[in-house]
Amino acid sequence: MKKLFLSAFMLMGLAFGTQAQEISKNALGLRLGDNDGFGGEISYQRGLSKNNRLEVDLGWRNSKHVDAFKLSGLYQWVWNIDGGFNWYAGVGGGIGSWSYENDYHVDVKDSGTFVFAAGDIGIEYVFDIPLQISLDFRPELYFNDDYRGDNFGPDIALGIRYRF
Repeated sequence: MKKLFLSAFMLMGLAFGTQAQEISKNALGLRLGDNDGFGGEISYQRGLSKNNRLEVDLGWRNSKHVDAFKLSGLYQWVWNIDGGFNWYAGVGGGIGSWSYENDYHVDVKDSGTFVFAAGDIGIEYVFDIPLQISLDFRPELYFNDDYRGDNFGPDIALGIRYRF
């Protein structure tokens, strides 16, 4: 009987100990990945509750032939693994615009806009200093997108953010 009570007590302690740690109220930094040619994004996270947050990312591209931007927003759930390690998942979407111009051989110009739905899953480490790094996978499903040529874009990125 003592073993049963001790086991139940330890199990309850483990259950309460695995609750998500409190996430930072704000985090600002960069999210660096492929992102279909957009490369880096400015990334902002806003803590909404103890284990939920909103992430907003702005990616842009300015090259010789293509100018584009992409704005995405995701709602994320965050769970603590151990210590400073967290994993998270989220859903969201965004909008974007692109323009293409090639004046070398033939005067070719085209432009367009697109919308997309996105999911997100990743892992992060929160340091004792106000720094957080993350690695995530964000599958994106595009609508009205002539820029990409297909409707699916997998995006793997490394994030580094300052927490405040």
